[in-house]
Amino acid sequence: MPHHAYEVLHPDRNRSCVVFASPHSGRNYSPSFLGSSILDDHMIRSSEDAFVDLLFNAAPQFGAPFLMAGAPRAYIDLNRSCDELDPALIEGVRRQGHNPRVASGLGVIPRVVANGRAIYRGKITLEEAETRIDRYWRPYHGMLQKLLDAAYQRHGQTVLIDCHSMPHEAMDGVALQGMKRPDVVLGDRFGAAASGDVVDRVEAAFVGAGFNVTRNTPFAGAYITQAYGRPSRGQHAIQVELDRSLYMDEALVRPNGNFAYVQTALQKVLAEIAMIGQGRVPLAAE
Repeated sequence: MPHHAYEVLHPDRNRSCVVFASPHSGRNYSPSFLGSSILDDHMIRSSEDAFVDLLFNAAPQFGAPFLMAGAPRAYIDLNRSCDELDPALIEGVRRQGHNPRVASGLGVIPRVVANGRAIYRGKITLEEAETRIDRYWRPYHGMLQKLLDAAYQRHGQTVLIDCHSMPHEAMDGVALQGMKRPDVVLGDRFGAAASGDVVDRVEAAFVGAGFNVTRNTPFAGAYITQAYGRPSRGQHAIQVELDRSLYMDEALVRPNGNFAYVQTALQKVLAEIAMIGQGRVPLAAE
């Protein structure tokens, strides 16, 4: 099993109401897990948000904590509800209504990685699924809630930046329509997870650093933004999807020659986002 459920980078002083988190960049693939999979140790990383933790790990320099997953996404998906169990993968689970994520093999215990490639030969036990949830999902979300609660107590408001990456091909449809290909997609569940004022300021931070940004298409946010975004209470959650081709070779799962440039550009973004709510009137609620 992976060694730890999460790691937190804390600032010397919590100056920001913002919490950054990366639920899909874990890359601790245990030998036992790799041995249970029909995929090799390279292919199994295809749905991982590789290196996102390294791109955003400067957040504490600007007064905000950064929570990073320890377990890889192929092992457990922390951006799913713990009850999104896949009956096609887990023994003894009954089908309950239609959930498109579960149906496609992307439940809390994924059945497939990118492009629908199966992870296992057969099924796993319900006991195994529950063990993963207890050891990795619950501790990660427990710590995320703790960080958000602490920020709320200090500042009277919170902004969760849920950090992800997207395949370059995800935006092919946009390019075909003649639009400039977005580098970043911000997901606020069409306003349900964050106020427009907050999203505007996050978008301005990326645009100011030279990124082309769009919102909610094709990624509007998943479980985490749905569960933690309560803008009417001053609790805002925004999913950030960054084009992987900007900083890595997607086929080789390695940083490319632009990695340091993108990392530096993102430090400017982090600094701007971390300033939200500092020394100002509380954020507007919608």
